[in-house]
Amino acid sequence: MNRHPMTKEGADKLKEELRRLKQEERPRIAEAIAEAREHGDLKENAEYHAAREQQGMIEARIRQIEGILSNAQIIDVTQLNANGKVVFGATVHLLNLDTDEEVVYKIVGDEEADLAHGKISVSSPIARALIGKEEGDEVTVEAPGGNIDYEIVKVEYI
Repeated sequence: MNRHPMTKEGADKLKEELRRLKQEERPRIAEAIAEAREHGDLKENAEYHAAREQQGMIEARIRQIEGILSNAQIIDVTQLNANGKVVFGATVHLLNLDTDEEVVYKIVGDEEADLAHGKISVSSPIARALIGKEEGDEVTVEAPGGNIDYEIVKVEYI
């Protein structure tokens, strides 16, 4: 069984979602199903079928989260002694050498990646190019639209 890296922050977020699904959503759906059953004929009871469908989606998400967490290798970047190197979980400030635009990315596990929030997957081309480099290094990232040259301005472990 392969273990997948995940930040402590990402694991905590999934654990909270799992808690909410099990302790809040499950009982709410069970109550909705019981209430819909009281309305009589289940064949033509749209409320019952909607609640059962929602129950199935919640149970599927619970199984998915449990699977992700059981295969996760949780890494707390604040406990690493990386000495300025870009490692999994690091937050990296980059300067695009062509446009002088600065971007900030946090390198996270595949399940946590969210580009809109600056979180990139450790298996993405940019993360693979950055891993092992240090502040001040220049990195060329092979992107679908062509190569992009960055300078690593700052590496944080937060």
